[in-house]
This record gives sequence, structure tokens and C-alpha cells, in this order.
Amino acid sequence: MASLMGFAIGNAIGVPVVSKSRRSLLRKPITKMEGYGTYEMDEGTWSDDTSMLIATIDSINEKCAIDIKNIADNLLSWKKFADYTPSKEVFSIGDTTKEALEAYEKNRDESPDKFGLTKVDNNDNGSLKRIIPLAFYAVERKLKDVEILELVKQVSSITHAHEISIMGCYIYVRLVMFLLNGKDKYSAYSMTKCVDYTMFSEEAQEAYSRLIKEDISKLVVKDIRSTNYIVDTLEAVIWVMLKSESFTEAIIGAVNLGEDTDTIGALTGALAGILYGYSSIPENWLEKIIKKEYLLDIFEEFSENKYK
Repeated sequence: MASLMGFAIGNAIGVPVVSKSRRSLLRKPITKMEGYGTYEMDEGTWSDDTSMLIATIDSINEKCAIDIKNIADNLLSWKKFADYTPSKEVFSIGDTTKEALEAYEKNRDESPDKFGLTKVDNNDNGSLKRIIPLAFYAVERKLKDVEILELVKQVSSITHAHEISIMGCYIYVRLVMFLLNGKDKYSAYSMTKCVDYTMFSEEAQEAYSRLIKEDISKLVVKDIRSTNYIVDTLEAVIWVMLKSESFTEAIIGAVNLGEDTDTIGALTGALAGILYGYSSIPENWLEKIIKKEYLLDIFEEFSENKYK
């Protein structure tokens, strides 16, 4: 519950300053939940990140399993009918996600993982936004490495089928799993670096070299990029996790990196929720989140679902 609500909170705090530069946020940092800004939305509004997260979770709640066709159908309902949104409006949907879902819509009899885009330019963070439920599922089911990888590949490939996207999702899932199993953030990161990634090409492994071959925590903020490129996003999220010491510090640190603030805030919030617990989330942030009870109902059902 702490992780998933942390995701939604980080997402909502980042929404008003999406695309803002780091320099402008340094002059006027965001330190609380605000409204309007980039998308002219009320405070507490979450974006496509949380919509796709709960579309995925709703599928698992319904099927008690990972059913990629059902997940894709839910994502399509979000895109077409604004299901799973805070205000019946879809905004900030990524081009890769949009194109893949449109291709699937025209071929609903096919497996949706056939329509994920595969070009290097398609490696934005769209599938990373919705991948964390697989970590909870894998821990509960005690899945083997090969099973985890196959699920990550299938779920990412609904929209993002390039191996750099798949590898990024796999790194995040494994990190979350180590945290869920009680490891502290430094041990979890160290263990994530030791995971076998040899099934990915040298090109993909090299893309993540600063994360898995070096020590991202040794970099300073000017070395961290916060774009929507999945490698940049993942580096930023893990860097902030390692550098911060509380839920609030993690969210504020993530969002004030600038650029893709809603996604970096969300993914960081999910990790911070695990590390610091539900009680660490500021009450005034919780109270301002739009459709809070709706989110809590879906998250609670997921937390009680043992996927039997």
C-alpha cells in the first residue's frame, strides 16, 4: 500500500512541473502538492503513470494472474474512454504507447505483445511506469529468474518491445523485489547489479553500464539526466533513492530534477514507500490526492490478492 500510494503521490506532485528545466526549479523548487502548471490540472491530479499502473493492477485483481491480453484491453479502455483517470481526461500519453495500443486495437485477436515498438527511438519510459505490480506478483509467487524475465518481457512488449526497454523494466522489478524481501537500499542496489543480464545484448548492457557496472551513487546531480529516455529515468530514480533519507526528501529530490518529473516522482515514490512505510507519507499530500478512496480500494484489493 505504501509503495503504490507513494507512486501516485510522487506522480501527482510531479504533474504541474513536467518539462520544467532543472535550472528553473532550482530558482523556485516545488516542495508541496500544487495544481495547474504544465497541464492546467487541479492539485492532486495524477497522470498516465498512475492510470496505466491501476489498469495493470485492475487486470491482476480480476484475473488473479498476469494476463497480457486483459492488461492490454484495460490500457486500451484508458486510452479510448479515459477509464482509470482522475477526471475522465487522458493527458500526457506517450507516442510509443499510443502507437502500440492503436496497432493492437486493429488486431484484437492477436497477442498484444506483438505490437510493441522495437526501434531504438521507442525506448521512452512508458512500460517502466506500469511494471512494478510484477515485482509484487513475482515475490508472492516465488518466481524463478527466467519466469520473472519472461513476464517482464511480455508486459513491457505490449507497448515497448526493444530490449533496452525490457532490460530497464527488469532492472527495476528486481530492485523492487530485493526491497520487498527486506534488503536495505544499498544492499538492494548492490544485489541488483549482480543479477545476470547476459541474456541481453552487449549494446543493451552498455546502455545501463553506469547503473550495473559502476556505482550510480558516486555521481553528482549534474551528471544525472532526467529525461523520459528509460535509461535516464531509471538512473535518476535509483540515484535519488540512494541519496535521500526520507519519503519527503525522496519525492522533492526526484521532482526537482526537472523534465520528466511526473514519472521520476512516481517511480521514486514507489521505492520510498517500501523503504519508509505508509506513515512516512505526509498526511496533507494524502488528503489532496484526487480519487484517493478509489485508489485505496484498488490497491487494497491488490495487496490482499494472493494470485491463487
